[in-house]
Amino acid sequence: MAHRPPRTFRQRRTDSSDSDSAEEPCAEPGAPGEQAAPGPEEEGPPPGGGRAEAAERPLRGRGPRGRGRGRGPVWATSRRAAGAATRADGGSGVPESRTDDLSTDEEDGTYSVSESKDDQSSSSNSSSSLEEEFSSVVNIPDAAFVQAARKKRELARAREDYISLDVKHNSISDMKKNSDEDSESEPDDHEKRILFTPKPQTLRQRMAEETTIRNEETSEESQEDENQDIWEQQQMRKAVKITEGRDIHLSHSSEFQTVKKFDTSILFPPVNLEIIKKQLNTRLTLLQDTHRSHLREYEKYIEDVKSSKNAIQNLENSSNQALNFKFYKSMKIYVENLIDCLNEKIINIQEIESSMHALLLKQAVTLTKRRQDELKHESMYLQQLSRKGETATNGSVTIDEKTQWILEEVESRRAQRRQARALSGNCDHQEGTSSDDELSSADMTDFQKSQGDILQDHKKIFEDVHDDFCNIQNILLKFQQWREKFPDSYYEAFIGLCIPKLLSPLIRVQLIVWNPLKFDSIGLKQMPWFTSIEEFMDHSMEDSKKEDSSDKKILSTVINKTVIPHLTDFIEFIWDPLSTSQTTSLITHCRMILEEHSTCENEVSKGKEGLLKSIVSRMKKAIEDDVFIPLYPKSAVENKTSPHSKFQERQFWSALKLFHNILLWVGLVPDDTLQELGLGKLLNRYLLIALLNAIPGPDIVKKCNQITAYLPEKWFENSAMRTSIPQLENFIQFLLQSAQKLSRSEFRDEVKEIILILVKIRALTQAESFIEEYHLDHLKSVINQV
Repeated sequence: MAHRPPRTFRQRRTDSSDSDSAEEPCAEPGAPGEQAAPGPEEEGPPPGGGRAEAAERPLRGRGPRGRGRGRGPVWATSRRAAGAATRADGGSGVPESRTDDLSTDEEDGTYSVSESKDDQSSSSNSSSSLEEEFSSVVNIPDAAFVQAARKKRELARAREDYISLDVKHNSISDMKKNSDEDSESEPDDHEKRILFTPKPQTLRQRMAEETTIRNEETSEESQEDENQDIWEQQQMRKAVKITEGRDIHLSHSSEFQTVKKFDTSILFPPVNLEIIKKQLNTRLTLLQDTHRSHLREYEKYIEDVKSSKNAIQNLENSSNQALNFKFYKSMKIYVENLIDCLNEKIINIQEIESSMHALLLKQAVTLTKRRQDELKHESMYLQQLSRKGETATNGSVTIDEKTQWILEEVESRRAQRRQARALSGNCDHQEGTSSDDELSSADMTDFQKSQGDILQDHKKIFEDVHDDFCNIQNILLKFQQWREKFPDSYYEAFIGLCIPKLLSPLIRVQLIVWNPLKFDSIGLKQMPWFTSIEEFMDHSMEDSKKEDSSDKKILSTVINKTVIPHLTDFIEFIWDPLSTSQTTSLITHCRMILEEHSTCENEVSKGKEGLLKSIVSRMKKAIEDDVFIPLYPKSAVENKTSPHSKFQERQFWSALKLFHNILLWVGLVPDDTLQELGLGKLLNRYLLIALLNAIPGPDIVKKCNQITAYLPEKWFENSAMRTSIPQLENFIQFLLQSAQKLSRSEFRDEVKEIILILVKIRALTQAESFIEEYHLDHLKSVINQV
């Protein structure tokens, strides 16, 4: 290694041309390097030395390492002599530029000693290579010399008997030697070995190379950041100086303006009060318009705030998508389980329901058949008594054992009823008005045993089911939670239309033990399912004024789809119209259903229409099958104690009882239908015939009074009526005939009763004619009272 000369530092100034000449090498070899001209002198070096001065100017061209230099003073070392010697030997300006670059780096202090050494070595290598290139360019061999060199190499290769494995190293070394001597003595393209991959390096070499590159990048970035900060500070100082100069200028101008005085000689246009008022009004109008616009904007902003709050609230409510999904999923699972449970239990419900209905039907058929058989056998027995040829010498009639047994049973039950009425103090009772529905002890025991078994099975229907799936109140609470949390989806799903179908099996279970024909049966309003549905409807969030509200129709739909069919079965197959107790209880339940809970106000629903048809049909059947009033000779009925007279009386009062039960349906069944059934078919066809065949007297008047008492008062409420309804015309004529006969007999006092009956049924015209015809002036006061 050559001995490094000692460094002697001196300060010199360089111009921008110095860096420019350093960046671009000379075009011609051997040209002398351009000497930089010194620039104008500065005010003085900054406190930081030449570093700040160099950073203050824009960055110039970079040396071999690419770093820029300024125009500030550069500290040169004694190595300048070596560079000058190089230039003297015919080199370009490149070595000189490199020396300046190294001097600048030493001045800035941004690079380490190792980097300076590398720069110096690279500079020396580059200068030597340039000299070799220049020498090779000057001494260019001719073609003959090149051809001779190639033949010489070929002959040398041909002497060898084998191809050396170390051809690569030999060729590389030969190429290096030949490159120093002759740049053109290179092997041909087909003789070169092309390196497709870089030469492998050891781990230590790769780490050293990476560390060197990283240090270079870090030093460059730090130097650039430092230069940038210095430049920004200098620019800020310049800006402060400019601002101070402007402030001084403004202060001078303001002093000049204060010196200027107002010229009083200037004349302004005359000012009038109207002009001022007009301007003020204009200004006021503009302000008012502005104020109104501001108010409109304020109101708009208020509305925007409200809408934003609503949107925020809606978003907050809708943000719980996970909870909503969880609720809907749980509700879906619950409904599916409920439907599966009901589908499984519906078969058992139908079986028990059918068993209870069959048991009650059997009892009703047994009683009806027994009554008809007893009527038939008793009528045959009385006919035999009427035939004198069939009587024995002792006056008795020969009858079979069955008829004898039936008659004894009938008389035994009648005796028990008389004894019971005597104990209760009810002496005003007519034979034939009893229902005669007593069962024998054996039949009653069998009926109670079968009913008990059915009730036990009824209790076991939902024995293994949780209350949430068999209790109507719990089920409705689930849907009520849905309605309160998500009303939109609840009403969009039409849950109000689905609830009656879901609750129908559960309601039918409760109706199994409900007998609407019993006098002490529980009312529908007292049933648990009824109260639960009413509470669910009361908590409905829909508008109560909406007539088409689905929740408001739940109870009506349940009654129409579940209760009315159950009630219709009782009416068609089990109800006995001759029983006043059954009829009264049935009317109570039907009145509540048909009047208070009609599904539509102005039109009759299908369920209600079917129920009315079943009622009318059952009453027609009772009139045809159960009414029988025999007609006997007056000689046979004159004696009130005779069997014929007793049987006829019992049948008359039984028919009159049916007449009463039919007319109890007034207000539920249309009046035209009741008048046709009660008056047209029963009164005129059966009761009047029995009255016409009877002997006039107090008994006739008593029966007519009872018939009139059973007639509905609403049929005669019109005070302008002078003539009764057409179906009573035959009854009125019978009353007039009876009054005429009684007026000639010893029962004249009964005529007044008949006139009162005519007045009650609004047959005033007939009553007045009868009084005038028979000169009964003392009875005119009865008509005048009406």
